[in-house]
Amino acid sequence: MEGTTSKHPLNSSQLLPRRFFNRAFALIYSFAILTLFYHHTKTLIHSPINLQTFFISLPILVSDLILSFTWLNSQCFRMNPVIKTPFPENLAKVFTTEEFPALDIFICTADPYKEPPMTVAATALSVMAYDYPAEKLSIYVSDDGGSQLTLFALMEAARFAKAWLPFCKENKIMERSPDAFFAKTFASHSDTRNIQMMYEDMKSRVEKVVERGFVEDEHKISGEEAFGKWTQGFTTKDHPTVVQVVSETGDDKDLAGSSMPNLIYVSRQKNRAVPHHFKAGALNVLLRVSAMMTNSPILLTLDCDMISNDPTTPQTMLCFFMDHSIKPRLGYVQFPLRLDGINNADIYGSELRRAFHINPVGLNGLLGPDYFGTGTFFSRRAFHGGPSSFIEPEMAELGPDYIRRERINSPHILELAHRVAGCSHENGTNWGSKIGFRYGSLVEDFYTGYRLHCEGWRSIFCNPERPAFLADNPISLNDMITQQKRWVVGLFEVAFSKYNPLTFGTRFLGPLMAHCYCYYAFGPMMSFPITIYAFLPQLTLLNNISIFPKVSDPWFFLYVFLFVGSFGQDCLEFISTKSTLLRWLNDQRMGLTRALSSDMFGTFEYISNHLGIGTRDFGVTSKVNGDGQRKRYDEGKIEYGVASPLFVPFSSAAILNLVAFIYGVLRIASLRKIDEFLGQVLVTCFGVLNCLPFTEAMFLRNDEGRMPIKITVAAIFLASVVFVAFSVVAKL
Repeated sequence: MEGTTSKHPLNSSQLLPRRFFNRAFALIYSFAILTLFYHHTKTLIHSPINLQTFFISLPILVSDLILSFTWLNSQCFRMNPVIKTPFPENLAKVFTTEEFPALDIFICTADPYKEPPMTVAATALSVMAYDYPAEKLSIYVSDDGGSQLTLFALMEAARFAKAWLPFCKENKIMERSPDAFFAKTFASHSDTRNIQMMYEDMKSRVEKVVERGFVEDEHKISGEEAFGKWTQGFTTKDHPTVVQVVSETGDDKDLAGSSMPNLIYVSRQKNRAVPHHFKAGALNVLLRVSAMMTNSPILLTLDCDMISNDPTTPQTMLCFFMDHSIKPRLGYVQFPLRLDGINNADIYGSELRRAFHINPVGLNGLLGPDYFGTGTFFSRRAFHGGPSSFIEPEMAELGPDYIRRERINSPHILELAHRVAGCSHENGTNWGSKIGFRYGSLVEDFYTGYRLHCEGWRSIFCNPERPAFLADNPISLNDMITQQKRWVVGLFEVAFSKYNPLTFGTRFLGPLMAHCYCYYAFGPMMSFPITIYAFLPQLTLLNNISIFPKVSDPWFFLYVFLFVGSFGQDCLEFISTKSTLLRWLNDQRMGLTRALSSDMFGTFEYISNHLGIGTRDFGVTSKVNGDGQRKRYDEGKIEYGVASPLFVPFSSAAILNLVAFIYGVLRIASLRKIDEFLGQVLVTCFGVLNCLPFTEAMFLRNDEGRMPIKITVAAIFLASVVFVAFSVVAKL
């Protein structure tokens, strides 16, 4: 049967009219950039060759080249924006539920102390309760921490699910994570009160076990012997493979007598002498273990804190995967990363609206969005070569078309599952290079999506009105920029590999799609121009050196147009996606902050790793937040708290911008040199406004989340050293 017909279409595509404005603006702005470089060239030719030229003119030229390259890459997202709309209400008119494909769901966790077991359990419960045939649904939880605490939480969750699943379906509940449901619902009905009491009892048991750090009642953990000595969340310790079937379709029934979905706990073998390839390695183990057990043709990857917010999401996804006009080349369907609990101002720019909402719409008009790492439905076939170039796995049982005929809990299946989860199984195979999730970058999601696109697969960005998934967001600045420092290292690992998007990508993707990937891969290079413009105009102003055209010079207005045009287009696009001006202001502030922290330090870390000085570290982001942190976050206060060296560069910039702005205003007022120095004063004013929260945290706040005093002292010292050093050079 055809997946879509003119009478009952499963999806539609809408080309957005703003593409005409985007193309016209890109043409005008490109001409302005060329004019700017003509001005730079003319200035350099007529400038004397001295230290001032080397320390001022050349850094600005290099900065403008990087800014222009980044802007060029960003425009490729805007050339052909397309919105894809699913029609799940038509699915039942075209297919029966018996024709729905089976679905394997992968949930990854790595540390029970940074990623609490109850968080993992809540995510598992939310997808176990999908409105989808239970016999076609299997949930696999990868625990790279090898923790009995996580397994215990899952076993408790499976027991609670016997009451929770029928309760959700009978009452047509949408929020099927218990925490999300009880946070919004007052338990007035007796059934609701009973189910809430059961859940609180379950949470209490799990929390007591977590407090102890081990499980006392050994009979509750049937897989304990396989672990030997429990490793309690330390991802570098050695431990054997554990594959534990927590619930099995057919054997386990809920209180309504219906079958439960499969729930399988997997902890792959770890050996410090064998590379484990971080999250990509864990996902490939799940690919193989699930192939041995259920081998569903559709896969869903989820972070451990990303709960389902809509039980009909699988049907929404099927509107694309069961459309035979696009199915043969469809590698994955990406849902947006939507965050729960963001404060009204989104002070950290946690939505990453540009990366997870705006740009994917532009990519829909090309080959489709990049892979976000979570909220993604894959075709299993996509992990075995291109649409027309199937790559045979090392075992026939791992093929996407292999038919399973044994129960998942049978000794033979469990033996095979243990074998393919061993740390030496991949030796001499194509896993990580041509099959499965790809190795070679700490951002395995970005790299895997990129390689799949290069192999000929397409993807679709689907953004339904009701969020399909909701995730937690970091509520401390240190957690946010530490997470993104890892992304920087991973992006550079792609940018400077043999699969460089600028060369390799252009050959296989075409120029527009390749430059979209360049926008991300080379994006951390923005740390250089942002650092230059955060310090150089200020230092030259304090030393009475003019570096921008005078106000009376027509070239001055070229700089104004380039600045206003770039930020203005970004602001309009941001607000057009139902966001606010305040959130845009905080988003661009955090973009500048990341450039002076995670981008800068990530660049240094990549270089040190490349030189063999440092070691690659995945760095699990903490999902644990204190009550004080949450209160300050809800009040709109940025949380610093820890004395992180990542804070020093932007704190130094805040101090230097404030001093330079005051000096510049006084100089203009006393000497009436507005014509000569207005450009630098405006840049410095922009810096002061963006750094206001940092200045406040250093000098005005006295709560626990303020900037640590040692960071303030270090920032003052660094700003002073930079000023003195530049002043000495400027006089030479």
